Amino acid sequence: MPEGPEIWRTADVLTESLKNKPINDLFFAFDKLKEYESKLEGQKVNRVEARGKAILTYFESDTVMYSHNQLYGKWMISKNGEQPDTNRSLRVAIHNDEKSAYLYSASEIEILNRDKVNEHSYIQKLGPDVLHPKTTYEDILGQFQSDKFKNRKLTTLLLDQGFVSGIGNYLRSEIMFYAKVNPREKLREYSNQEKEALAEATIKLSERSYETGGVTNDEKIVNALKRENASYDDYRHFVYNRTDDRCHKCGTVIEEEKTGGRKIYYCPNCQLN
Repeated sequence: MPEGPEIWRTADVLTESLKNKPINDLFFAFDKLKEYESKLEGQKVNRVEARGKAILTYFESDTVMYSHNQLYGKWMISKNGEQPDTNRSLRVAIHNDEKSAYLYSASEIEILNRDKVNEHSYIQKLGPDVLHPKTTYEDILGQFQSDKFKNRKLTTLLLDQGFVSGIGNYLRSEIMFYAKVNPREKLREYSNQEKEALAEATIKLSERSYETGGVTNDEKIVNALKRENASYDDYRHFVYNRTDDRCHKCGTVIEEEKTGGRKIYYCPNCQLN
């Protein structure tokens, strides 16, 4: 499932393609949304933004389209109404004179009133969105310092969208590595300094992944590996999905463990010593 950086990049592409351009045709696959095809035709899209792993499309009226891709949903953009060549099931299509935006395979699509967005069952449960422009370092640090979460294991907590939204499996391992913390502990077992490091890593690596299109590794390491003709998979991450490879920082062999049915990756030397 795409994580926060990928969802925000999708929102950016949709904003660039749709913002301030009158809609000349609209398609909804679900019968419950059909009435909005005519209601929204002729309107402009004001903006598109991410909330956790959902996307909100704001029309110039008080109407907002909520969509969540789940595992298989995907937005695609084309020019002049040319529909992409795909076997996916079309759920939504938004057309203007320049671009067309197609949403495929998503199962959760709703139309909301703008003043009711924060009352949506998914959105109201979200923690601070790590990439939202209004989210601060203090917001993220406050989550790590909160008594509400102190008895939760960090590996589980980092995937909880009610803790910090936008974090997924690759960012989880990368954040714990960058903060140099033992991934096996509960939140209460980390020092204040470690919690500060975790908050910093959460923001820094999420922003880095957003800006680079998915790379979380340090720029100097990435550039050095590129000069050695390393593949994208070799230089993209510090530890995620690099079992039995060498740590970019110390040369120790990266290990993996399964927790909650999903793997975490870590460096025994950088994180356990």
